[in-house]
Amino acid sequence: MKKIYISMFVLSAYFFSGCSNDYLDVDQTESISTKDIALFNNDAGAATFVTAIYSKFLDWNMTSFSWIGLSSIASDDADKGSSPGDTGSDKDLMDALTYNASTPSTSEIFGANYEGINRCNQALSIIPQLDQANPALRTRLVGEAKFLRAFMYFTLVKTYGGVPIVDHLPNPSSDADRIMQLTRKTSAEVYAFIASDLTEAIAALPNKSEYAAAEKGRASKGAAYALLAKVNLYQKNWQKVVDNCNLVTGYSIVPNYASMYRLAGENDAESIFEIQGTGSTPAKGISGYSNTQGARGNGGWGWGFNTPSQSLVNAYETGDVRKNATIIFRGTTLYDGRVVPVTVENERYNYKAYSSAFTDGWETDVNIKYLRYAEVILMKAEALNELNQTPAAIPLINQIRARAGLGNTTAASQAAVRTAIWKERRVEMAFEHDRFFDLVRTGQAIAAFAVDGKTFVAGKHELFPLPQAFITQSNGLSAQNPGY
Repeated sequence: MKKIYISMFVLSAYFFSGCSNDYLDVDQTESISTKDIALFNNDAGAATFVTAIYSKFLDWNMTSFSWIGLSSIASDDADKGSSPGDTGSDKDLMDALTYNASTPSTSEIFGANYEGINRCNQALSIIPQLDQANPALRTRLVGEAKFLRAFMYFTLVKTYGGVPIVDHLPNPSSDADRIMQLTRKTSAEVYAFIASDLTEAIAALPNKSEYAAAEKGRASKGAAYALLAKVNLYQKNWQKVVDNCNLVTGYSIVPNYASMYRLAGENDAESIFEIQGTGSTPAKGISGYSNTQGARGNGGWGWGFNTPSQSLVNAYETGDVRKNATIIFRGTTLYDGRVVPVTVENERYNYKAYSSAFTDGWETDVNIKYLRYAEVILMKAEALNELNQTPAAIPLINQIRARAGLGNTTAASQAAVRTAIWKERRVEMAFEHDRFFDLVRTGQAIAAFAVDGKTFVAGKHELFPLPQAFITQSNGLSAQNPGY
């Protein structure tokens, strides 16, 4: 009987050991024994290891409150919200840009993504051994695991800069593996690793249209090309952005912007990759994602955090349908007839986190759209403009604006078109967890935060601090980001 030992990479506690354990966490509530490979040497068993990776995205520490703090509350699109005396542990610090290396949100995202990477490495180690599973299925599952690992490393590198590259399950008795887990690589090395994973994923993954309806949320070839284009965007490799955007095929802009953020619009023609929340029983939604952002106070249904800023409201042009599809305003009636009473505490809330069927549920049917075709169009427009092909970029901007109910852009010069694209990204993708990182990569951060009276410190705030527990544990193998 062949035994598989799975290293539990306990980064959530910042204890970088490779201790053996015979259990793999499949989802939030279920664990399965992996003592005997024969139990998993079939199609269903092989799929279990990749299902465990997707399941990680539903966890509180991965995609919920802390991630909202880093990617949204820390940006100029949102304020802390909630009650003045409720800090949400550290959301006041995220809002004010006064977080540090011991702030829970900045630490939790680091640990959660490495927990997910560990599940990817488990899948990549075990699935090739399952010789009774369908070979084509095993190839696809390996491709999915590599896409998801690349996705997590992209989150890490844009959040923290260079991080350790853990590309296999660590051997608990290997000093080389201990050093691997504790040593930061450069951002360039991490980006190269991401690109390698995505290139291999592209070769293995099917198109979105080739998946069965029951598997509609899985990573596809289009998702890998789109993520690779986004990685190229962050590296300012403009021609590769264009090339990879051109390879994202089989998608289209849906006519109704608001429809994408309702149950019927999940996994629609525009969707390339989204985190799946079913809201079913047993619950499989993103833990606390909707509830923490729901309207707070008398007549409300949530904690009230991550409220749209006045700066965001001001960014919408008159007649832009995206404003009322993105922002819940106090005293208005929602699409399902729910009245938002004037008694709720905050003036505005995030509409994209709203669940009609499970409004006050801890786990709802809300999906997070992480990659969609509108962004591919805007990425291509940005790259063409930077390649001095401004006339080719303008029709792409206008395609996005037309769906929003707006006329063609008046921008014509390269500089004006650049500004127009950045503005369209903001209002098109508000509350889709990109704004903070867009401000940094485009050099807009200092001016954008100054509008709200906040100080973005150049040379510091471009990156979040690595967890102090990790720096301490590394014992000199890794250094903290500047300014922390």
